[in-house]
Amino acid sequence: MSELILRTAREEGLVACRRCALVWPGGEARCGRCGARLTSRSSNGLLAVWIWWLLGAMAYVPANLLPMLETRVLFRTSGDTIIGGAWKLANHGSVGVAAVILVASVLIPLTKFAAIAWLALAAGRRVPSPAKWRHKVYHLVEFVGRWSMVDVFVVAVLASLVRFQVIATVVPGPAAAAFALSVIFTMLSARSFDSRLIWDLDRHP
Repeated sequence: MSELILRTAREEGLVACRRCALVWPGGEARCGRCGARLTSRSSNGLLAVWIWWLLGAMAYVPANLLPMLETRVLFRTSGDTIIGGAWKLANHGSVGVAAVILVASVLIPLTKFAAIAWLALAAGRRVPSPAKWRHKVYHLVEFVGRWSMVDVFVVAVLASLVRFQVIATVVPGPAAAAFALSVIFTMLSARSFDSRLIWDLDRHP
């Protein structure tokens, strides 16, 4: 029985449109269906990944240092950071809500930062990376990304529910905007990563 030889589209001189997935001959400049520019591999793909990653990391610092929620009771205003607010909620018996905030605000962002950085380093052949783990980490990034805005959603819900007119109000603090920017930048970083680089490593480790 002859051995089955698997060849990639790139090895066959073909290129797939990253917008609509239609396959074209390698010499085509633009997709005839959606008009997107056709590139087999982005020459500065990893650079874009790192730029967005660094912007996200920079925005994540004030997101944890500045108040996420500001509580105004009569003439007194107090603010709580993400971790400080979660700690207060846990002390008042809302352990479940505190856990959701910590997972969404600390565990998920740090996991995504680490996963994207590892993928970029692996694609650039900067760190040893078993093929099985490259695919698992890539799918992990795709999975955790959908939960990135949970913390901002919790803040919005609290701000809309806890309003007692002149007695007390809860409004989002400056950390909410910083956290939202951090989420957006990490999403752009993950979107900038060309998954085909993983396939190249599978073919030529």
